[in-house]
Amino acid sequence: MLFRASAKTLAVMALDGSLQLQLTEQFVHMHGYRPGASELRSWERSIPALTAALNDAGLGDVEVLLEYALPLNCKRADAVLAGTHPVTGEPSYVVVELKQWSQAEPDEDDPALCRIDAYARPVLNPIEQVRRYCDYLVHFNGAVAEHPDRVSGVAFLHNATEFGVAGLRAMELENHGQLFTGEQRGAFVEHLHARLSDKHPGAGSADELLAGKTAPSKQLMAVAAQEVREREQFDLLDEQQVAYRLVLNAVRKAKRSDHKGVVVVTGGPGTGKSVIALSLLGELYRQGVPALHATGSQSFTTTMRKVAGTRKREVQELFKYFNSFMTTERNTLDVLICDEAHRIRQTSANRFTPAARRTGKRQIDELIDVARVPVFLLDEHQVVRPGEMGTVDEIKAAAAAKGLECHVVPLEGQFRCGGSEAYLRWVVRMLGLEPGGPVVWEPDDRMRIMVADSPQEMEAFLDDRRFRNYGARMSAGYCWRWSAEPRPGDPLPLDIVIGDWARPWNLRGDRSVSGAPPAALWATDPAGFGQVGCVYTAQGFEYDWSGVILGPDLVWRGDRWITDRTASKDPVFKRSTPDADVDRLIRNTYKVLLTRGMIGTIVYSTDPETQEKLRELVGCGLERDHAVV
Repeated sequence: MLFRASAKTLAVMALDGSLQLQLTEQFVHMHGYRPGASELRSWERSIPALTAALNDAGLGDVEVLLEYALPLNCKRADAVLAGTHPVTGEPSYVVVELKQWSQAEPDEDDPALCRIDAYARPVLNPIEQVRRYCDYLVHFNGAVAEHPDRVSGVAFLHNATEFGVAGLRAMELENHGQLFTGEQRGAFVEHLHARLSDKHPGAGSADELLAGKTAPSKQLMAVAAQEVREREQFDLLDEQQVAYRLVLNAVRKAKRSDHKGVVVVTGGPGTGKSVIALSLLGELYRQGVPALHATGSQSFTTTMRKVAGTRKREVQELFKYFNSFMTTERNTLDVLICDEAHRIRQTSANRFTPAARRTGKRQIDELIDVARVPVFLLDEHQVVRPGEMGTVDEIKAAAAAKGLECHVVPLEGQFRCGGSEAYLRWVVRMLGLEPGGPVVWEPDDRMRIMVADSPQEMEAFLDDRRFRNYGARMSAGYCWRWSAEPRPGDPLPLDIVIGDWARPWNLRGDRSVSGAPPAALWATDPAGFGQVGCVYTAQGFEYDWSGVILGPDLVWRGDRWITDRTASKDPVFKRSTPDADVDRLIRNTYKVLLTRGMIGTIVYSTDPETQEKLRELVGCGLERDHAVV
């Protein structure tokens, strides 16, 4: 929140010019940079229009919370009006989305979107926008979680005419989404009168909202329990069930004795860590235990939201990022499930982090502090970026420094790579991640490993697998520069060039371009096959057949692997990154890429000597493998 005051006070400050100065000063303090021109115009024009309507309605004592930050989220509501309901006498809140638009029309394909002249692409219908803000507030603020009727939402388009925005009203709802224009100012005043009393000040209601506990509401947890637990694929076996039970027991112990405890679940690819995470989430919600799921990966979090919340949009709100808890109070949650915890960073802050949120705390400490039982699920061999520090030793040390007990549960049986433990052992030895050196692959009946003579041969083989209804993807080491995304309609840049074969990287952003899926869906959308994935989009996912291109950053020379940091185009490697760290991270990168396939993996190296070593270790090329199904 940038500023709060009564509507009466804000009107005076807007008139004498001090409001904009106050908002600007607070904005710079919180964000570390000055607000843009559009933000300043909004404060200058929209806030006076709102406060004038409130004062004309006799609601000068209503408390106005400007730029109200939604809990555990970077989004901000333009204003929240806090007061007392004129009939019930209970606290009442009106979430307001302010727009300076003069006209807008619904998108022809989706009424939840609309088009205005100022933007080339559709934007969210403001009715839908404020409705989602209301729903989110109810789901995560304890002051209103049990009283959703206390929250209502309006979009106030004070410059618009009815004719100019009439088409947007198809999205209007009774309570959480109403729209009013400048022409309907009288109706807007009446609506405010129906929600806010002119006989009681709103400061107390504002205090109550701001003091509300940040946690998932019981209603939301009930929806999530049904949604997540109904999933038939969540069958836990052996060590998975042990880990699941251990976490539940730790939760019960914490609730009985007011005691914090840390649980670490560690295992390689496909050991079921994410299945355990989702099963825990569903069971905890069924028991009414406040919990959240968090990861450090946009791709993985997007997919988890899609998997667990396909039918219920509100369930998607329970999936957060590791940097969502920078300013959250201690023990806000009973349980925080940190999936893919090897991606924990040194700090949650980055160059875009507002100054007010820079606490100086390590990310691992934030995650431990926010819950009574923080749970970390990780694979240490999947640390692939400098600054990632999600290891068992780091977590145990952080817990010990706080005087907390730490349980470690190893998962050994695995379900990725056809359930072939032999293949996983072969990969880690081949890459030198475990002692003993590379060994020749001895085929088993679970996993196939083959060497392609060229990227063309690899792609043709994988395309044939797709024709037979298998999933397939190609990925590569980060040895080719990644061009900026093209404009919609333009072809994707062919960054990866090997001889006369060239293909694009997967997209970077969160929107589809030229038929290619957004980055977060590259591994799961069938349209992702046309692009080559990098480790950051492949990590955490699996597909039937995996093609992996080893670039010149990892080559075989004589009797050992050599990593060449100069061949890597990964921007995360800085000059200050030690050679030993670069070596480990490059090897971990290929370990991740080589363990995505469920049925088989096809490899190809751009380096001739390395290609020969692969043939020696694998002993099977595509042209000689007639038994592949």
